[in-house]
Formats: sequence, structure tokens, C-alpha cells
Amino acid sequence: MPWVVLFLLCQGIWAKTWTICTTCEHSSIKQTIRLANAHDTLLIQKGTYREYEVVVDKPLVIKGVDYPIVDGEKKGEIFQIQSDGVTLDGLFIINVGVSYTKDNAAIRVIRSKDFRIQNMVLEQLFFGIYLEKSSHGKVYHNRIIGEAVDEYNSGNGIQLWYSSDIEVIKNHVQGTRDGIYLEFSDRITITENTSMDNLRYGLHFMFSNHDVYTQNTFENNGAGVAVMFSKFITMKDNTFRKNWGTAAYGMLLKEINDAEIVGNTFEENTIGINIEGSNRIEYTNNDFIANGWAIRVIGACYTNSFRGNNFLYNSFDISYNSKLNDNVFEGNFWSGYTGYDLDKDGIGDVPYRPVKLFSYVVNRTPETIVLLRSLFMDIIDFSERVSPVFTPDNLKDAQPLMKIRS
Repeated sequence: MPWVVLFLLCQGIWAKTWTICTTCEHSSIKQTIRLANAHDTLLIQKGTYREYEVVVDKPLVIKGVDYPIVDGEKKGEIFQIQSDGVTLDGLFIINVGVSYTKDNAAIRVIRSKDFRIQNMVLEQLFFGIYLEKSSHGKVYHNRIIGEAVDEYNSGNGIQLWYSSDIEVIKNHVQGTRDGIYLEFSDRITITENTSMDNLRYGLHFMFSNHDVYTQNTFENNGAGVAVMFSKFITMKDNTFRKNWGTAAYGMLLKEINDAEIVGNTFEENTIGINIEGSNRIEYTNNDFIANGWAIRVIGACYTNSFRGNNFLYNSFDISYNSKLNDNVFEGNFWSGYTGYDLDKDGIGDVPYRPVKLFSYVVNRTPETIVLLRSLFMDIIDFSERVSPVFTPDNLKDAQPLMKIRS
């Protein structure tokens, strides 16, 4: 028998299960961790355990039965994982200490890999789950509920800092500063999460590359998602809804290169996508529905393509602040298109110019938005389409679709 197989069998034979309860011989999580050996299992029975700064420094499975409460009594951080191979499962953690000098978290993972944090409920928190220089782990099916009122005294729901190869799946994050925050974190997969009612962003990227986020919902946040100073990001099949406010976006892109934005829904946001200094991005098969601005382009944005998107009943489809354009708009459906299709091939015979002169005016003088539905604005928009002066002459969809892309 190979030595590796023999070693694993011995581990399984000698691993022990420890039962922790408020009336048992082992009533303290901290003390039982000290007594346990690597690869043991700690079963925490229903009850309330008033503990904080619980250090997990060996590979263990720590599992709650009927969601026992771990109450940090606002004294500091609660769980700190400092070992590979740790699983936390099924605990109800409350009362993380708020600090203005330290980012206290309900669960902090430090320089660890092969960890799993799942089925946790975190409330009355500062930071929720904080991953620091860790990799090859999974944050799965957790419920993180904050009570954030101001940014300066609140933390993020799930934070990844200098981490890589992490899966963040099926979590619900609500009422924090940023729902999910990545900084210097690569190859992160973010799937089927709901991030809502957060003060700042539902999801926030900074200096993070080769990440993928799919099938998430970002609703009623200060802004839905901010992707900044990153590259090779795939954003697919997400929903950005009701992110309203004077500086609210479904998605903010700043200094982003070589990305894909495919199959997303942007509905009832102040701005669907706000783009600044971002290049070589493919916007394909997205739905922009009843937003203030579907897409607002600010600053230098080059070699982007917009194909097969639906623009439905937005106040402004495209806003542009430059007369230069080398971006491609092709084969999109525009609810404001009034052209015809004589050859019945499904493509309009007259190009569509999506940039209204009025959007240019509003960008320069926001107060003029009160004139949005006026006849005067319709007249100047028509004159600009006939003879463009302020908007890019070549920014047009030469093949507008006659029917909504399904």
C-alpha cells in the first residue's frame, strides 16, 4: 500500500469528534480547539457561547448544530483562521467589535488555503468575512446582514485582500459598506450571490485581474458594481436593478481593459453603465431597461464593441462627452428607433444615432433635465441627428434590429 494512502487512512482512524455544549465537559470553543488534534471535528450544540478572538491554528471542522450563537460582545474579532484545511459550518455569529484602527471581522482567514466557510449567519458585524493573503478556498451559502449607516464606521460584507483562486457562491449580503470587495485578488469566481441595500457598492474590484462574476443580483445599493484598475474581467448574466441616486450606477468601469460584459440586465438604475478610460471591452446581448442613462461614456474609451444589446425605454440610450469615436455599435435594438425595413431582413434600412444632443446639454448643465419631455428638446435633438455638431458623426448603429433580441 502506498505510504500516502496509508497516511490518509490513519488520519481517518485517529480523527476525533468533540461535542461542545453549554452544560458539557467541553463548554468553550477556544479551549476545545486547544485540546483537539489536527483533522478533528468540533460539533457545537445549540446555545449561546460568549467568545471572541477564537484562533483556529490547525486543520479542523467546526460545525454548528441548529445554529448555535457565538456572541463576541463587541469586544473584537471573533474567529481567526490561521491554518490550511479549516471548515466553518453552520454558526450564528453576532456582535463584532467596531474599531477605527483595526478591521475587526466576524471571520478572518490569514495566509491559509483549502478552507471552506459555509452556511454561516453573520449579524451585528463590522466586517463580515475577511480573506487575507489566502487561496484555494470557498465562501458558500452564507447570510451576512449589517446595519451600516455611515461609511466611516462600517465594514464590508465579504472582503478579499491579496487573495487568489477563491469561489464566492450563493451568499446573501445586505446592509454593509461594500457587499463584496476585492483588492489585489486574482482568479476569483463570484456566482449566484445577492448583494443589496449596501451603502456604497454591491461589488467592488480594485487592482484585481482574471476574475469572473456571473448570475449575481445587485439591487438598491449606493451603486451596483464598481470595477476599477483591473483587466480580463468576465461579467456575465448578472442583474443590476434599482441602484438609484445622484452618483448611482448599475456598473462603474474605470480604467478597465480587455473585459467581457455579456447577457446582463440593467434595469431602473440612474445610469446603467458609467464608463471612463476603459478599452477593448465587448458589450454583448445585454438588456438596458428603463434606466436614466443606459450607457454614459466619459473620457478616453477606445476599441469597444456594442453588439446585440436591447435598449428599451431609457431616458438616454448613449451619452458621450467627446466628438471622437472608434467604438463599434452594431446590430442592437433601440426602442427609440423609428426607421423602416423595406427588404424585411430584420435590420433597419436607416442608421440609428443613439446620442441625443440633450444628453450633451444635461452633462454640462444638469439642471436642464427638467426639460426632458419638452417639445423644444425634441426639436434640437432632431436637428442634431440631421447635422451632428456636438455629438460624434460616426457614432451610429448602421444595422439596428427591428425586433427585440430574445
